[in-house]
Parts: sequence; structure tokens; C-alpha cells
Amino acid sequence: QVSLAESGGRLVQAGDSLTLSCKALDRLFSAYVAGWFRQAPGKEREFLASANWNGESTLYADSVKGRFTISRINAKNEVELQMINLKAEDTAVYYCAAGNHVSVSSEFYYSWGKGTQVTVSS
Repeated sequence: QVSLAESGGRLVQAGDSLTLSCKALDRLFSAYVAGWFRQAPGKEREFLASANWNGESTLYADSVKGRFTISRINAKNEVELQMINLKAEDTAVYYCAAGNHVSVSSEFYYSWGKGTQVTVSS
């Protein structure tokens, strides 16, 4: 288990960009796969992006390809999600996770943050 904390979520306007950060308290986080998911009210948890320890292996949901970018900042035990051209449908609670496999499945992620709210006004 790795203790994770997301930050950066806020109210933005449609078309804006925003970067979310996830910081781990354990420096060993750099050796794990990192992932980002989101969940909107009444919706299933949705996979967004994942990356291995050095970011050379990445995977993105089709719905966010070209708009969202996952990056690792291992020196700070952090992972970021850079988002551009935000849309109203991006409104959700965003979660980071640590796991052992670059995958769309939440089953491969064992540690989760508590989430950060992103609200995109229409």
C-alpha cells in the first residue's frame, strides 16, 4: 500500500486547461505503475491514463487521447495529469492510483487517493 494524495482540482471554464498532481508519501511510488481514474455522479469509475515507472509505457482511454497527458515526476514522488480543452463532461472526482500493471482495469491498482473535484462550467 502507498499513501496518495491528489491536488489541483477546481472550478474551471470549458476550454480551460488544468493540471492535477498526485503525491505519494513513500518514495517507492516511483517503482509502481501510476494511474488516473475519474467518477462522475451516477457513473461508473472510468479509466483515464496510466504509466509505468519512467513513463515510457503509457495507456490512455480513447475518450481523452490528445487532451490528457500523464507524466511522472519521480524525484518528487509525484504523478501529474495534464488536461487541456476541458469540457463539461469532464466534470468528476479524479483519483490517482498505484498498481503493478499498466492497465485500464482498476483491479491492477491497489492504492488510491481520496480524489480531487474537477468542475467544468458549460
